[in-house]
Amino acid sequence: MSFPDATVQRIASDASTEAGGLDPAPLGEFVSDLAHAVTDGSGHRAMLQRCRARGRDAARRGVALRALIEAYLAAARLLWRQLPVVAEEADAPAIAGAGDLMLEAIDDAMAALTAGYQQARQSLVREQASARREFVDDLLSGRADVGALVQRAAGFGLDLSRSHAVAVLQAERPVADTAPIVPLVERSLPDDAGDVLVASKAGQLVAVFAAPDDDAARAGASCIADVLRPAGDHVDLRRRTDVGAWRLGVGRARAGAAGVLASYDEARDALELSGRAGLDDPVVHAQDLLAYQVLLRDRAAIVDLITSLLGPLTEARGGAQPLLDTLAAYFAAGSNTAQAARDLHLSVRAVTYRLDRVRALTGANPASPRDAFALHAAVLGARLLGWPARPL
Repeated sequence: MSFPDATVQRIASDASTEAGGLDPAPLGEFVSDLAHAVTDGSGHRAMLQRCRARGRDAARRGVALRALIEAYLAAARLLWRQLPVVAEEADAPAIAGAGDLMLEAIDDAMAALTAGYQQARQSLVREQASARREFVDDLLSGRADVGALVQRAAGFGLDLSRSHAVAVLQAERPVADTAPIVPLVERSLPDDAGDVLVASKAGQLVAVFAAPDDDAARAGASCIADVLRPAGDHVDLRRRTDVGAWRLGVGRARAGAAGVLASYDEARDALELSGRAGLDDPVVHAQDLLAYQVLLRDRAAIVDLITSLLGPLTEARGGAQPLLDTLAAYFAAGSNTAQAARDLHLSVRAVTYRLDRVRALTGANPASPRDAFALHAAVLGARLLGWPARPL
């Protein structure tokens, strides 16, 4: 049976209006297919193939699945009233039989429509994930054309004309793009923080977020750290994800695509330097490690300082390491012997004895401001270079 084109178009238009104004053209095709499937049982397979294709097309055009299904069901309902067996008030068994055929055809059509839609959505997600990974690699490699990067960044919600900071998470468990921590970190930053891009790279999580200055970079890093820290004994409705032991390196706020790359390099350097320096703060800011960068900038000078000033400590019983640890704790405690003893789990007398040994072997007095500066710089340099475990 063939329905008049005017009737088919009217049904499609009315159904489209009920569903919020979708394109009525595919609905007209469905109305004709469904009418044939109910009245003479023909074209069932072709209808399902077309429904799958329409589902895929709708997904790629960004049509919501709920609106799509609503439009198709509305078209089916409007068609039912136009079927001869219903319009001509046929007997009850005939109407019931037509109803069974209609429901079966609609059920199959909705399954095909949904399957096509979901297949296209999965394909789109894979394409978007691939494009996202490629963009992140290009952005953080420094090899891509800057003009092209700026244009591509807009598609990922980044305005590279603004200032951004980069945080790099180094965790005990490698992070992948599909890890639960990725959306948690994305949502951790406040809505007014502006553009945010979170992705994984080489097993680390990288977060690029808008930061007009270094204070904003610190605030953003604090939000990320709150997601990573254990929730404690209280009930937390926001499900945390365990990544094991972790450390977060944070670069300084910088403008432009080159600024993102520079901030990323600073965040990675901060992670490396904090590890070598033995810092125990889980969040390390590149801005706070500038002194370490200065020490490493002239390696020959710092090696000379370590050798000439701390070299005699190797003659101590037990080697230089216990005395270096004592100096580090002493300076970290603000030259407070009692606090250093508590940090080292030693008696004050033991710490005082070790400081006296340092003075006797090196000729430098840790309590003297002039000597303390040189000793502190030498101790920091020794930690960064791994001395005395690693030969200079």
